[in-house]
Formats: sequence, structure tokens, C-alpha cells
Amino acid sequence: MDLIESALSEGRRTLSEYESKLVLSYYGIPIVQELLAGSESELESAINALGFPLAIKACAPNITHKTDLNLLKLNLQTKQEALDAFRFMTLELAKLGGGAVLVQKMARGQRELMVGMTRDPQFGPCVMFGLGGIFAEALEDVSFRVAPLENKDALEMMNEIRARKLLGAFRGMPPVDTERLGSILVNLGRLGMENDRVQEVDVNPLIIDEGSLVAVDALIALN
Repeated sequence: MDLIESALSEGRRTLSEYESKLVLSYYGIPIVQELLAGSESELESAINALGFPLAIKACAPNITHKTDLNLLKLNLQTKQEALDAFRFMTLELAKLGGGAVLVQKMARGQRELMVGMTRDPQFGPCVMFGLGGIFAEALEDVSFRVAPLENKDALEMMNEIRARKLLGAFRGMPPVDTERLGSILVNLGRLGMENDRVQEVDVNPLIIDEGSLVAVDALIALN
């Protein structure tokens, strides 16, 4: 892809969150509504387009852990809150060598999944699926398959995690669209098969929003 080749030509080994989600969208993976804002006037345009509540993030290829750096502001409800967050992010990005501010529509789902792809030196692209959110690394509730995947492989992965009951109707929430989720896993495998310079794809969280799915944060690493 041109976007990946452009990053490599610049000597980069990671895509920004915004760039990563453009790649995901190309492969049919649903992403949250978002716009880049480089000025306060562009912020206002983003607010008018997306509405509230919003999330505002620092966005640069060298920023991978936004929460740890306090570069993520969630559930902003007013124009003043958004403006304050934008100004803060702009100052912090200047200290870190530059970047952009990402304005994002807040997803409302209560269940979070994690999907991704990693390139194993022996087996090649391997697709990952599991429980997402801030406790994902601690719980390690994941399943893997070597790409390419078929729909039956994706369904098997869903049934292998310990938290699989969360995919069904749960505490008044509708079941996840497993057909759509399966398509996401299959397409992640295709992404890895078709782009040998993509080393890793990390989508966390993939939020279940009223039964539908949306990628809220993503990172693609290159080799």
C-alpha cells in the first residue's frame, strides 16, 4: 500500500493511529468516526461534524501508549472541554517533536475485545483474538490462528476464549454480530498475507457498540 511504502521511505517503523485505521478501513474493518485537527478552527469543524461526547488524542507515529503519557482525554461534553484538551495536546506534541490532534466520536459500548496480527518468523502472519481493554495483557485470554483464515477458523477462535459468553446477549446487551467479527478476523489475515512489511497489527479496544463492532484504537508496526 502507498501509505505503508511512504512510511518506510521516511524511515518509520510504525504508523500513527490515524494511518493505522486508514489501513484497517481499506480492509473492511469498521473504525470509529474521527478527524484530524491541526488548528482550533479545524477542531470546531470536527466538533460540528462529530458531535458530543468526544475523545481527543495526541496522534504521532512515535506515540504508542497515550494513556501512560496523559495524551488521551475521554468523554468530553462541551466545546470548552474540547478546546482545553486540544490546547493541552498541542503543547505536549510540541515537546515530543510534533504530531497531530485526533478528534474522535466516543463509542458507547461496554464490552471490549482485542484483535490483531503478528508475523511469526516460522509460521508467518498469525491472527489474534481475545478479551480487550486495559486488563488484556494481565488476563491473556486470547486465541491464535495462522493466516489465511476461513470463516470456520474465526468461529473456532471466538469459542476458544474463556470470556466467550461476553459475545452473546449479556446483561440486557445484544449479542455481538459474530458474522461481522469473523469477517474482521479473516480480513486481518488477508492484511498480513498481502503486506509482508507489516510486522504487527494491534486493535485494542474493538468495542461492541449495540451489537455492532468498531475499532477505537489501533497501531500497525512495520519491519
